[in-house]
Amino acid sequence: MRDRVVVVSAPGRVELVEQDAAELREGTFRVETLFSGVSAGTELSYVKGTNPYLHVTWNADLGLFRPGGAGTPYPVTRLGYMQVGRVVESRTPAVAVGTVGAMTYGHRSGHVADPVAERFVPLPDDLDPLLGVYVAHMGPICANGLLHAAADLCGTDVRSLGDGVRGRRVAVVGGGVVGLLTALFARRHGAASVVVLDPTPARREAAEALGLETLDPAAGDPAVVLKTRWNHAAGDRGADVVFQCRGQDWALQLALRLLRPQGTVIDLAFYQGGADAVRFGEEFHHNGLSLRCAQIGRVPRGLAPTWDRERLSAETVELLRQHGDLVRKHLVSAVVPLDEAPVLLTDLAERRRSELQVVLTG
Repeated sequence: MRDRVVVVSAPGRVELVEQDAAELREGTFRVETLFSGVSAGTELSYVKGTNPYLHVTWNADLGLFRPGGAGTPYPVTRLGYMQVGRVVESRTPAVAVGTVGAMTYGHRSGHVADPVAERFVPLPDDLDPLLGVYVAHMGPICANGLLHAAADLCGTDVRSLGDGVRGRRVAVVGGGVVGLLTALFARRHGAASVVVLDPTPARREAAEALGLETLDPAAGDPAVVLKTRWNHAAGDRGADVVFQCRGQDWALQLALRLLRPQGTVIDLAFYQGGADAVRFGEEFHHNGLSLRCAQIGRVPRGLAPTWDRERLSAETVELLRQHGDLVRKHLVSAVVPLDEAPVLLTDLAERRRSELQVVLTG
């Protein structure tokens, strides 16, 4: 048996190669891929050659990137983390043949998994399996953003994802997949107002189709607009919390300017080129602001026992149950065969093609 696998062999070079399928051992199961979502940020950084793991080594014990070496040298053989597969063989009583579930094994036509070592999230029958691409990892990324906002207010006593947004005024900078799902989470959990800011017309159109309010950062000064609108008290105007979901320094600078005094930016972005345009001597200093990274590798300190990845996936399923039809219609912009992945990824990396969310079919 052979599997087709998407491989980045060098910057700008993406191939679809055939590999011998892994052996089905006792305790493992085999899935055939139904759908595989493309993460335009992380994946394209390998195609472009800008991912820091390509040039430096991550020391997990020290929590530092160190010069020299390459933590993930080419070829990159495991690309992507948004898969949905159907179990076709199983040698474990934990996973039944025929089950459809969400996983994170990369763009490939099939995979052999160990349920002890890998997450397998069975999808409910009432959920479109294509939307399962968000369940294992992408949705939890966004839910973890809300969890960090909740922890910012409540410490370790977080009972609901809504604890950080309920009744509050929320801005989301960035109208990509992360930003739009985060905005939907905030609205679902009771935010008083949710505004998505993105300079790309197509992204604002998608946000509006999802029922979200938008602003164009290039049309006037959105900080003045929102601070005029969102008045808490004399000298206290702006967003209670801003979710920063676009990996560019201007976006973080804008996020800081949108905040009310002593507000917090929850940052979900990945700044491949650093953040030289961010200024800490102005609004950040004078308004006493906070910046909190919500990287998916960890939940807020002290919440791991009650808010693990499984719970964040369950929250994602409930979001998709409520908004799945709109997400499928307005967030998923292209569905293409796996065979077209090399051309697709290269075109996206070189900006010959623009898509909000591409899903590959096995």
